[in-house]
Amino acid sequence: MLFLGILLGIFIRDVVHSSPPLPPGIVDCVEAEKGCKADPQCKELYRTLEGCASKEAVAPLGSKTRIECLEALSALHYLPLLACKCQRGARREEHCLRAYWSVRILQGYDDLEASPYDDSPVETSHMASIVAAASSLPLDGQNACLKAAQDCGLYEKCGSLRSEYVLACTKPVPGSDHCNRQKCHRALRRFLERVPEEYSLGVLFCPCTDKLCGERRRKTIVPSCSYQERDGIQPNCLHLQSYCRKDQLCRSRLADFQHNCQPSGLSPSGCIRESGAVCLKSYAGLIGTIMTPNYLSNSTVDVALWCNCEGSGNQLQDCLRIQSMFTNNACLENSISTMGSSPPRPVESIPPPSPRPSPLDQQNKLSNNAQDELSNNAVEQSEEDDEEEEEEEGGQFDVIPLYAEKATVSNLGSGGGGVSPRLSSAPPPSLLLLLLLLSASLSWG
Repeated sequence: MLFLGILLGIFIRDVVHSSPPLPPGIVDCVEAEKGCKADPQCKELYRTLEGCASKEAVAPLGSKTRIECLEALSALHYLPLLACKCQRGARREEHCLRAYWSVRILQGYDDLEASPYDDSPVETSHMASIVAAASSLPLDGQNACLKAAQDCGLYEKCGSLRSEYVLACTKPVPGSDHCNRQKCHRALRRFLERVPEEYSLGVLFCPCTDKLCGERRRKTIVPSCSYQERDGIQPNCLHLQSYCRKDQLCRSRLADFQHNCQPSGLSPSGCIRESGAVCLKSYAGLIGTIMTPNYLSNSTVDVALWCNCEGSGNQLQDCLRIQSMFTNNACLENSISTMGSSPPRPVESIPPPSPRPSPLDQQNKLSNNAQDELSNNAVEQSEEDDEEEEEEEGGQFDVIPLYAEKATVSNLGSGGGGVSPRLSSAPPPSLLLLLLLLSASLSWG
């Protein structure tokens, strides 16, 4: 029995250790926050900064308050908190983002050199392989977006979560004729965060050469609920951005998009960071927020926010800059075009990530910035039947068969080569070893 107990202990330890760890190099902001709160001095400074962040979300900080906040930031030397990152779609994502922004009051809303999220080399390579696989699929005249929706329906998780957001975005609030936009946004984010990119990105970026396909693609995210106002009047883009800044999730997704989709006229991919795949992931992250973009027409890959710049006054250039992040962005346009282009474009090479500044360098930079501002006294987002699909002509959801519970999952419509995302039914090696030794032990007894 002692022998069996030892084996059981080894087995349990093996299972625990096999849980997927955070990607190398990531310090989770929730864990960093816990470490800071364990130290009395760090805890006090962090509480001050939390208050500063909550006040700044409501209105710009006054001169005196801002100086106090900068002094607290300058005195904070807990490096894990200053260098932490978050993960998209994680269970504690919003908590993590609150911690991230609480110690970054010096980071401007338009700072393109930082994102709250960390894309590990493994994730980057995975995204690049998805884009490469999709770009090699022949269109052969079929409605690629209908095929992508059918493939999604064959995979239980994709079909279920797609039906969930369809219901949330089309079901009117009791006593009214419009949807609950918050529920629609939440369901859209769940679909994009929990469904493997092989399926979610296939539905979102399916290549089109005709009107029916383009109309289906444009209505994938249910625009009448996800971003259009009930009165049909477009808001000013500056107001849209202002609302986004007051929400930690929207602000973070926008910062991530700006960081990963910066255009460059000198790069073959059109992207400063040479990664159109990561740009697509960041763009998809905006869907389900107040900054949800969409395709402009059925014949192009041009996208835009549902807003305009009327009445911008002396902030017209700032408003136009917000629009141009989508309408005049070669990085984003090339990335969407590559996802399903035919013939395929050359696959981008994903270079190793550039070395990050050490936490100490980051702290020194933050401290120096704080000192500069102090010295100048500077005053800155079912249950829908699984058979519901979009109707090309009417924009409604057509009826298709329920997802097949035992169907073979295809990969973005390709005839082979796709790997089913279902979990393997084979028992882990450590369990087989335990059963084998247990059997042997009983036979000895």
